[in-house]
Amino acid sequence: MKLVLWDIDHTLIATRGVGRELFGKAFEEVTGTIMREQAIVDGMTEPVIFRETAELHGIRSDRAMFEDFARRSADLHRLHAHELRERGHALPGAAAALAALAEMEGVVQSVVTGNIRPVAEIKLQVFGLDTHIRLPYGGYGEDHDDRAELVRTAITRTRHATTLPFTEADVLLIGDTPADVAAGRAAGVRVLGVATGRTTTAELDKAGATGVIPGLENLQPLRALLR
Repeated sequence: MKLVLWDIDHTLIATRGVGRELFGKAFEEVTGTIMREQAIVDGMTEPVIFRETAELHGIRSDRAMFEDFARRSADLHRLHAHELRERGHALPGAAAALAALAEMEGVVQSVVTGNIRPVAEIKLQVFGLDTHIRLPYGGYGEDHDDRAELVRTAITRTRHATTLPFTEADVLLIGDTPADVAAGRAAGVRVLGVATGRTTTAELDKAGATGVIPGLENLQPLRALLR
């Protein structure tokens, strides 16, 4: 079996600012403070982004506050799914890539994302990208602060859910940031860097990605890594 773990934001989809706006709404409702600035989000998990954003506003947060934020964020994403659909979009080649891998014998697809699971599900469903993704197998932001642990969590969940044997050498993580690359390397899996976000192919290569591609339109490098 081959396990493919997809990042979501800037790898499969772009929210075009909707994600930041909903984060800000949930942040204000939970903390009572208008979000003036947001912590670095690229490659970070939601608990870390929330905690560091709170710190930027002089707020000391705890896990209970994050869980309140996570619940409100999920509610807001459900309420504004239409706006996400209208303003955001699936990235070029994303749907075709998911469908093509689904046709490959022995390939199982899930996600490793800093998003909490309800938000991850909404984002994929809105753009019709959830069909080939085994969502219960994934690693999500609420599972751990450390992205490498999310990779390990996804591997463990997949092993518990399927009888097909596989090792870390059979896992391919696909993401758009150096943090994705670092997480995959720390977890002992191969990483395909996709320069569809704010990171260039050169930067992804320097970070140590197993392979780097500019986008998902050409599936040959992806198929080659899986073989």
